Amino acid sequence: MLKNATFRQLAAFHAVARLGSVSRAAGELHLTQPAVSIQLKLLEESAGAPLLEREGRGVRLSAAGEVMADYAARILDLWREAGDEMAAQRGVFSGTLRVGAVTTAEYLLPPLLVAFAAEHPHVKVKLRVGNRDEIVAMLGAQEVDIAIMGRPPGELKTTAVAFAKHPMAFLASPRHPLMSRRDLTLADLAGANLLVRERGSGTRTTLERLHKDAGLPLRIGSEMSSNEAIKQMCAAGFGAAFLSLHTCGLELQAGLLALLPMAGNPLEREWYAMHLATRRLPQVASAFKQFLADDGQRLILEQLRTGPACAAPATRPARSRTAQARKVQKARA
Repeated sequence: MLKNATFRQLAAFHAVARLGSVSRAAGELHLTQPAVSIQLKLLEESAGAPLLEREGRGVRLSAAGEVMADYAARILDLWREAGDEMAAQRGVFSGTLRVGAVTTAEYLLPPLLVAFAAEHPHVKVKLRVGNRDEIVAMLGAQEVDIAIMGRPPGELKTTAVAFAKHPMAFLASPRHPLMSRRDLTLADLAGANLLVRERGSGTRTTLERLHKDAGLPLRIGSEMSSNEAIKQMCAAGFGAAFLSLHTCGLELQAGLLALLPMAGNPLEREWYAMHLATRRLPQVASAFKQFLADDGQRLILEQLRTGPACAAPATRPARSRTAQARKVQKARA
């Protein structure tokens, strides 16, 4: 069984399994639909069982297809990693960095990726962005090697490292009536038409936990699926909002938004880089995780100081951390 299966067949099946459509898979693979269909048929013949079932205009995995999809993903990942390791043996640091990031992190991650890529010009970057539930699903399905989010997921066994502080705050238009109040509390926001993200987002989860810890019900004014929509509505005076400060640096600088006068506002959380604990990281992903641990906080602080519109430095300082430590030790001596 499967002795005649090829990597081309597995790649075609893997694409169809992920995208749920032969036509979309053909577009991603730069092949014709008939060519993809032939590869699927050959793989099914080798497997001795149907792997796909028609569903409307698309397809879904059969029971056998579910099993095959898991193995196909692992086989293709191992083959990709083997290619990266062989390149490393030749002294070439290369490969594809597959990163998944929650939507809030897309405001801070690009400069970090640019800085990493500047140090490793042969590395390609594949960035996937979604809400927290979507990124957790991608990590579990091994569609990304590293996930960037506010806290490790409880539903997956992961290895995580905190690499930067994550300030989050209650905000409103400077003209909002609540701005004239003093010593606001969480309870005072009950009638403020609180603008929140959809269920499954990290920001929403943090907000729900804050209210639960305070013993208060979360009274939602309006639910929106993007940080941009919340910022625009909040700046227009439609209500108050709870957002990551990474998402609204320009609006704060321009005076379109301001921090509500609440004790402990903003509050500080952490940004984490994580991967599946049961999976060995490819060398490129491992290097990026270490890069974040070493330089993520510094680069993000520089980004916050200069504004989101300004890119972070393309490379690290010429003097290494080891050199800095030696200089400090010498001075103390």
